[in-house]
Amino acid sequence: MRIPRRVAVVAAIAVPLALAAPGSVSAAEPTDITYSYDVVGDTVTNTITNTADGTVLCTTALASAPEGVLPPVETVVSQTHEYYESGSIAAGATTTQTVTDIPPGSYVVLATCTLGEFDSTEAWWLSDYPGIKEHVEDLVPWTTYTVQQKSVVITIDQASPEPALPAISDLTDAFGS
Repeated sequence: MRIPRRVAVVAAIAVPLALAAPGSVSAAEPTDITYSYDVVGDTVTNTITNTADGTVLCTTALASAPEGVLPPVETVVSQTHEYYESGSIAAGATTTQTVTDIPPGSYVVLATCTLGEFDSTEAWWLSDYPGIKEHVEDLVPWTTYTVQQKSVVITIDQASPEPALPAISDLTDAFGS
């Protein structure tokens, strides 16, 4: 989904956390969340599986990756992200988040999931990105885990133009009138 206002990754995670379904949470494990990215045309999908004991709130976002290179973690975390999808995923469920209408360019795919309510978040799962675990451990008091699916750089190509149909006059010249 393309959102008109730009939202920082941290804001995209923190704001919806206040809306997460209440409930008790129990011990989280690093393997409770899995991600699987796919790119087709101008669409990125992330299939998320939640085996944690509670509902998680997840976000799949795209950050700019100039020249197809992973930017430093500090840049990605502080950068605003116009293209993202967020939603809750029940315990034991698998959901696909879809980010569409992405303009041509290079992007890094980032995903996060949190377990618990905003004021009592228990765990935070993040795409495996160089230096991200160490960076966020200084920002939040929650247990953080990196998920096996690494953040990857993707390139969305310019769409091919529709083939031009020949003009009627060209056809009559070719086949006679």
